[in-house]
Amino acid sequence: MNRYGQIRWIVIGVALLLLSSLPSYAHHSFAMYDMAETKTMTGKLTRFIPGSNHAQLIFEVIGDDGKPVMQNGKPLVWGVEAGSAAAMARQGVTVESFPLGTIVRVSLHPLRDGRPFGAIGGALINCGTALPAGGCNEKTGKSFLAPAN
Repeated sequence: MNRYGQIRWIVIGVALLLLSSLPSYAHHSFAMYDMAETKTMTGKLTRFIPGSNHAQLIFEVIGDDGKPVMQNGKPLVWGVEAGSAAAMARQGVTVESFPLGTIVRVSLHPLRDGRPFGAIGGALINCGTALPAGGCNEKTGKSFLAPAN
């Protein structure tokens, strides 16, 4: 290998080293979510999945009457991706503060492909284990800021 080749490999190595030391601010794109659309729904929490990157809340959608919304003979289940479990815990959103069966109201940006899942897009409201008269909202439940994604 000639001197030019050696210098070229040293330059490439230094460039790769510098690039690998830069902080990574965005770990994924939100292109899969329709950020122009926001859906707000109320549901009964069936699963809280804490995660280091993102936590997920899975819930059965309920109507204004407190009864499950049915689809093809089964309760309609939606999920929402929120911030990391640590970030959410700092805001008071934990497995203990949102036990299974909790009535929640959430605003989300749905997936573009139509599957029932989205990215959190507003406040998360905890209304306890029974649907309050007048529905689950900021007046009848405890509102938490949207845990950042």
